[in-house]
Amino acid sequence: MSSDSAAAPRPHRSAPHHADPRPVRPMVPRSRDEPHRVATPLELFFDLCFVVAVGQAGRELAHDLAGGHWGDGLGGYFLAFFAIWWAWMNFTWFASAYDCDDVPYRITTLVQIAGVLVLAAGVPRLFADQDIVLAVVGYMVMRLAMVTQWLRAAAAEEGPARGVALRYAAGITLCQIGWGVVLVLPQDVRTVVIPLGVLAELAVPVVAELRMRTAWHPHHIAERYGLFTLIVLGETVAAATVAVQSAVDGHEGLGRLLPVAAGGLLICFSAWWIYFARPVHEHLRSSRQAFLWGYGHYLVFASAAAIGSGLEVAVESAVHEAHVSGTAATATVTVPTAVYLLTVWLLHARHGKTGAGQAVLPVASAAVLACTAAGGSGVLAAGLVSAVTVAVGVLLHARER
Repeated sequence: MSSDSAAAPRPHRSAPHHADPRPVRPMVPRSRDEPHRVATPLELFFDLCFVVAVGQAGRELAHDLAGGHWGDGLGGYFLAFFAIWWAWMNFTWFASAYDCDDVPYRITTLVQIAGVLVLAAGVPRLFADQDIVLAVVGYMVMRLAMVTQWLRAAAAEEGPARGVALRYAAGITLCQIGWGVVLVLPQDVRTVVIPLGVLAELAVPVVAELRMRTAWHPHHIAERYGLFTLIVLGETVAAATVAVQSAVDGHEGLGRLLPVAAGGLLICFSAWWIYFARPVHEHLRSSRQAFLWGYGHYLVFASAAAIGSGLEVAVESAVHEAHVSGTAATATVTVPTAVYLLTVWLLHARHGKTGAGQAVLPVASAAVLACTAAGGSGVLAAGLVSAVTVAVGVLLHARER
């Protein structure tokens, strides 16, 4: 990530985006006040390729949860999702600051896309055999590509800004050397070292921007996060659709599947509505706001994708193929839905709420979680709670206006 914090006041040399890039252009910081700053086609392509890895992680999580392997499934999911989220976020904030859209920039971004596809190919091995080699190699490809981007930025910068770029390049490089060492360690040692590697990765932006913040564009960042949320929710709907189709093709239990499908659809529609209820870019002003908002989306993305995994488990449970109880299958949907609602409230929905509106999403989160006790009908109940939450939010907003 280029930064999850506000830029320090300093002059910027605007590097406007052009659809037809020059062969090479200086990688100078873009202005935070640049008008009409939107996501580029390359960034959208980047997001779509990243969601391939999200889908792989979600499918493997569903398989483990349905089989009752909760520890292995959740451990593999959170590790795989960290690699996906961290690489995506690093590029997103960097691009908001330094997207010069020339040929080297585009090629380096495509290399990162190749890296996430390698990571996606390694996700099944990560879940099945704790074989992290392919996933780590793909991650290292993405991160080392970011080193070249930061070195280009350092070459075009001067003074403190050059130091920031060089610290990013050095920190990322050291972390990738560490991941290379992890690959040759025994399995029992890896379980101890991997969390240290994650902490080291998280520390790189803190150290790099200790004295100076890199630039970023609030509207552009808000749009990029919103678009990725949309894509993840779309993957959730697709996963649930495939699960229902597979169940219908092999069974006559359509009546048992309809409540799950209806509840899942209501949850996904509500998740979209709640996230995009109010514009959030105007709240991304201070360093603290941007830091918490950017990092907090790990839970937004992970929970949104996990809802799709849970719906797959709920479908399998409805046709008696899952090796878990109905209550446990329902929990695979209600828990990530509750986490999603609460996290979205903490990050930005609460900024536009006053009075009773402040309590809508926290109360809804608790109510969705309570639907777990309903067992097999809990998914439909959670969907209805989510829909009612949207309706209440709309009514309260109309009253405020």
